[in-house]
Amino acid sequence: MIVLGLTGGIGSGKSTVAKVFETLGINVYYSDERAKELYFLPQVKPQIEQLLGKQAYLNDTTLNKSYISQKIFSDVDLLKKVNAIIHREVKNDFNQFAEKHKNEKYILKESALLIEANLLTTIDKLIVVTSTLALRKERIIKRNKLSEEEINQRISQQLPDEEKVKLSDWVIENNEENLLIPQILNIHQSLVA
Repeated sequence: MIVLGLTGGIGSGKSTVAKVFETLGINVYYSDERAKELYFLPQVKPQIEQLLGKQAYLNDTTLNKSYISQKIFSDVDLLKKVNAIIHREVKNDFNQFAEKHKNEKYILKESALLIEANLLTTIDKLIVVTSTLALRKERIIKRNKLSEEEINQRISQQLPDEEKVKLSDWVIENNEENLLIPQILNIHQSLVA
């Protein structure tokens, strides 16, 4: 089984790309979505509360995302500490996912911070989704309702596309000029051949 990593900067459209792979019957592990769920594990929640305070949780099923973002994106050390906790749990959770799907030709591991979190050793091949900065910002504003300052802060925490592309096996350009599906089908066909 091949573990195919999928990454791209915030607003690049990597989740859209992952959904297309899903329609092709590929099992996708959404690292960023699972991470939000793993915040509630009994071994994780006390550690997060110790670092960020009880305000990090609105209740037993909802994170206070704006509070957490405000805290961690303005304090690099705090961000690293939170990531260390969450990334460990995501790694364990992904290993279970991979074991469950070990008889597939390939599975997809979607993660915004695949490279930044030093997770390249957990994958066999890498797809990087790229897009223009203007288009990424436009998507983020529509989707996340973030300010320009918040967007720039998050983008600054991620490697530039040029650096990610150097490490990739495939690049999908999601710039509204190139069609997505043919690019995805090319990769899919090369992996199932």
